[in-house]
Amino acid sequence: MNRTVLGFIRKELVQALRDPRMFMVMFAMPVVQMVMFGYALTSEIRNIRLAVVSAPGDVMASRLAERAFSSGWFLPADLSGMEPVSALKARRADAVVITPPGGLDRAFVRGGARLQVLVDATNAIKARSVEFYLNAILSRMAAEQGAGGRTASPVSLDVRALFNPSMKSSVFMVPAVMVFVLAVVSVLLTSMSIAREKEMGTMEMLISAPVSRWEILLGKTVPYILIGVIDVPLVLFVAVGWFGVPMRGSFWVLVLAAVLFVIAASSVGTLISTLARNQQQAMMGSFMFMLPAILLSGIMFPLENMPKVVVGITYLNPLRYFVTVLRNIMLKGGDASVVFLNLAALAALAAAAAVMSYSRFRQTLN
Repeated sequence: MNRTVLGFIRKELVQALRDPRMFMVMFAMPVVQMVMFGYALTSEIRNIRLAVVSAPGDVMASRLAERAFSSGWFLPADLSGMEPVSALKARRADAVVITPPGGLDRAFVRGGARLQVLVDATNAIKARSVEFYLNAILSRMAAEQGAGGRTASPVSLDVRALFNPSMKSSVFMVPAVMVFVLAVVSVLLTSMSIAREKEMGTMEMLISAPVSRWEILLGKTVPYILIGVIDVPLVLFVAVGWFGVPMRGSFWVLVLAAVLFVIAASSVGTLISTLARNQQQAMMGSFMFMLPAILLSGIMFPLENMPKVVVGITYLNPLRYFVTVLRNIMLKGGDASVVFLNLAALAALAAAAAVMSYSRFRQTLN
């Protein structure tokens, strides 16, 4: 091989391996991401929160609940005295089974009864899975009853898809795309702001100017926060006007959630910018944050499917809270408890990210 080319290869390898941050990016991060995502990312729908509403002493209803919870598909949901629709709206349950008049025992004997199932259809795939799983359980119970060799279930399902009656997948995915767009704009643009000053050599001029450090930080961050907030009505118009996603809740509560999210995402971008030496590193750091943040937010893969360790990590992810609030406001009208808890979490993460960014910015200048 040409000695010049060989020399360049040796030089680049030594330079890349000598930098601890590049070493982490090249070798440690791929292993961590493969382990984390390998456990977390699955399209199989499990851990569906199910409640069975029946009369006391209904043996077949109890057997249906036992079979559902032992199947590995469902988890028991606690309605705590709430109405079924209110429990679905408040995310206490994903599906509620309501036995027919006279109980499920009589329905299995007489046949022809319909078992009502209220299901949260914001995720159309999960809603279809609920119907498929319950039909399988009912068919198995009918086969075990074996009345006159009958194998078909004498009870049929009457599934009511709430919050997404047409079962359109776009109703579930478009709000997720909105979160993705706002996150990319906020994190990527902000992360390159301070790194750009370092790369161009103008950071020294800013430091020597008669301005305080917090003024520099706000001046470099607030413009991109404003850009992110301005993007909110734009993406919302496309979601509602073009894709037909309903807007059932308060627009201003949604704007408040978007502002908190953009502040948190921009603060993360600023933190990345203080760690980067140039714009290329800032861009790489942004994508290193965005990939796990998107995959571990519930945007595409249900959080219920993930191991508890991975779910614990998602509590530090602002995308998780924003997509929950966005879907709840747009599709369900905005349950007060769900919106308040997620807004409080977003505010806490925004404050923590801002403090960390300011602390790191001071260390960088020092």
